[in-house]
Amino acid sequence: MDIYFYNTLTKKKEKFEPIKEGEVKIYSCGPTVYKDATIGNLRTYIFMDSLRRTLKYNGYKLKHAMNITDVGHLVSDGDEGEDKMIKSSRETGKDPLEIATYYTKLFLDDCKKLNIDMPEIICKATEHIEDMEKFVEKLIENGYAYETSTAIYFDVSKLDNYGILSGINLKEQKAGARIEIDEEKKNPYDFALWIKAPKNHLMKWESPWGLCYPGWHIECSAMSNKYLGDVFDIHTGGVDLIPTHHENEIAQSKGVTGKIPARYWMHGEFLLIDGGKMSKSLNNAYLLSDIINKGYEPLSYKLLNFSSHYRNKLNFTWEALDSSSKALQKLREGYRKHLEGNDVIEEDKINEYKEQFLEAINDDLNMPLAMAIVWEVIKRNEKSKQYAQVLLDFDRVLGLEIDKENEVQELPDEVKNLIEERKKARENKDYEKSDEIRNKIEKMGYKVKDSKDGMQVQKA
Repeated sequence: MDIYFYNTLTKKKEKFEPIKEGEVKIYSCGPTVYKDATIGNLRTYIFMDSLRRTLKYNGYKLKHAMNITDVGHLVSDGDEGEDKMIKSSRETGKDPLEIATYYTKLFLDDCKKLNIDMPEIICKATEHIEDMEKFVEKLIENGYAYETSTAIYFDVSKLDNYGILSGINLKEQKAGARIEIDEEKKNPYDFALWIKAPKNHLMKWESPWGLCYPGWHIECSAMSNKYLGDVFDIHTGGVDLIPTHHENEIAQSKGVTGKIPARYWMHGEFLLIDGGKMSKSLNNAYLLSDIINKGYEPLSYKLLNFSSHYRNKLNFTWEALDSSSKALQKLREGYRKHLEGNDVIEEDKINEYKEQFLEAINDDLNMPLAMAIVWEVIKRNEKSKQYAQVLLDFDRVLGLEIDKENEVQELPDEVKNLIEERKKARENKDYEKSDEIRNKIEKMGYKVKDSKDGMQVQKA
């Protein structure tokens, strides 16, 4: 069956045709490991997981590379400010590589908890400095880059069509272009490939241009080329990467090879929180650990992602997560009922469901429609081991571990501490404080029941 993906490059849904029959080469932009990955960040990798699983379900062999940005990503997505790793190092007093190692492990642990099928190749920027340096040298040799007193810049005016991905028109932009910090730039949209390091800069390497460190964009061009070649099949990332990072990746790759590096560009949309943006200042930049600490299984969040198409914004609320958690339990219970059933189902009916599911996932990863088919199988009155097998087959794409026993969630430490406080209050007959603590526990989403056997606390 044919697969169709929406291609950001062409702005339309297209039939997927791999370069090499039976094999798909993918590059995904990975995390900048200077802080925790939020659930918004993780949505991008749930989308990546669905893509991988769908291609494998269709019988493709994958060669997939994902970078870990542990140097070069400035605090602005352009060329302003300091390196995010250096900023984190300055704020925490820790070595940049120590920070990178710590947050890389946290990110990979989160992916494991979400049962994300990981790329075959995970490559760190700091381990590919020489590859990036050679890429920059080639850009200079080909006439696409120039040196200033502070950096090596890519000259966007030399490119035949800068803005092919985002649709930006440089001629229209120049009249109102902002003044750049580096006045040696030839054009406002020229971007840094290689940055000359100040004396006190913590991460720097010897190069033909002195002690330097890479710009953010160059790492992905160099590493995708190294592992996947001049042109590969699919490039993925979040929509926020389209206008700068991915546009600049295309520019760099064309400057070296003359080719756009990927044939299909796929982008996941933003996660909203209570209908608005996620922000540290709003105290809603939730982590997967926040979900776990409230007593939810991480896969409940993964299932919530399937309620919206990856190209549509998804609104996260705790109420929605609670509904998703209950749905995951019902999904597993439904699977168990089918597993214990003895009804015999006609093979045509089984194949019909399989075909419908395949059509859904092959239509640009339409997970909401795929889940509707899953629920139809779950709710069948006939209970059959054949249906249980169908559901297991579908779970190769979903990755929800539907054959797993529903977990009895351990109470978060904060709730446990409040329970102990309440016990002491009741022992001291301080019922006013006891009621106050009870209200706190219930506001955190837990029911409190006092009985002759003691206090019972469970998820509301």
